[in-house]
Amino acid sequence: MSIFSQHNVKVIGNQAASIVFMHGYGCDQQVWRHVAPAFAQDHRIVLFDLLGSAASNSGTFDRHKYASLEGYARDLIEVCRAADLERPVLVGHSISAMIAIVAARMAPDLFDRLVLLAPNPCYLKDGNYDGGFSREDIDQLLDTLDSNFFSWAHMMAPVIMNAPERPELAEELANRFCAMDPRVARHFAKVTFLSDCRHELSHVQLPCLVLQCSDDALAPLHVGEYLCEQLPHAELVVMRATGHCPHLSAPQETIELIRRYLVSPVSQPEPAR
Repeated sequence: MSIFSQHNVKVIGNQAASIVFMHGYGCDQQVWRHVAPAFAQDHRIVLFDLLGSAASNSGTFDRHKYASLEGYARDLIEVCRAADLERPVLVGHSISAMIAIVAARMAPDLFDRLVLLAPNPCYLKDGNYDGGFSREDIDQLLDTLDSNFFSWAHMMAPVIMNAPERPELAEELANRFCAMDPRVARHFAKVTFLSDCRHELSHVQLPCLVLQCSDDALAPLHVGEYLCEQLPHAELVVMRATGHCPHLSAPQETIELIRRYLVSPVSQPEPAR
């Protein structure tokens, strides 16, 4: 099976400049439907589904390959090379922001710059670092997910979305969670919430835009500040949007901030030799 079929890859346009959009946990490429088209006039748009999402071929899911974020990063690199992209901009949401970080370390010459939307390199509290959750919090979250995945999905979606005035967004997110293969969903949740990418950050020499929401239960503001301290070439923008999914709840603000970054001059590091 080709990488395009496996990940339901969609390529829109044939412009030289390209943008790859990566969705977060439990979602698929459709979450970018309000944002990606805004860039189609002057960019080739590439969308794909992480393996295990509802629209991908989850039958080929390998628990060993995807025991860490490196397995997902290898898929991203393979998709970019199969699409013959020349230094695309990579936009990653949530855990896919960290997949982008890992991929940038693995293939430093492949990408132009990174846009990290609602990122968190480590969800655990550890010494002076506070990723938002204690180990007990994470264990309880994963236990609930293991015992009743569908109940967990409907419980977590409103917390993650944090848009009580628009309950349809939380409902959409819960439905996307529930559309996943539960076995894959449980496995990916453990990889997501127990991952620690802090050691990866100093190796990423690409320019990065960190877009942090102003009230995000999964990525507190000080996490964005930490990222900008650790990434060698990073800019932090705190969004007016709240919640963890601004590409759904505040697409226009998301578009404007990404567009502003793409037209801004950034110093490009020398390619790795």
